[in-house]
Amino acid sequence: MESRNIKYYYLDGSIGAAKRTDLVNEFNESQEKQVFLISLKAGGTGLNLTSADIVIHFDPWWNPAIEDQATDRAHRFGQKNMVQVIKLIAKGTVEEKIIKLQDDKKELISNIMGGDMNNSSLLSSLSEEDINDLFNVTKF
Repeated sequence: MESRNIKYYYLDGSIGAAKRTDLVNEFNESQEKQVFLISLKAGGTGLNLTSADIVIHFDPWWNPAIEDQATDRAHRFGQKNMVQVIKLIAKGTVEEKIIKLQDDKKELISNIMGGDMNNSSLLSSLSEEDINDLFNVTKF
């Protein structure tokens, strides 16, 4: 980005709370810097990025809720623009397998929450032990 003279903000878990707040405020007010690089875990909670209208995920997380939380930073009260979410996934990579795992988890949760325990190919292939592991249930 620097070689193309693209100015940006950067936030990861090593940045303290005060500096983090300053960066978010600067980003939301800036006309000059329109890119904010944020690690998934650092960007998952406590940020209000209403000036962002494009969110790009290029490193999927095992838990899809983490990505959803990061995306939600742009979908905040005060957002005036439509937010576009893009996932960059290369074919034949471990990231592609993570996306498949995310989709399977979403289907499983949807079926369990909807009470449709019989309509999930993933659910029917799991043993009782697998299901207990998913929910961290320990048998005594």
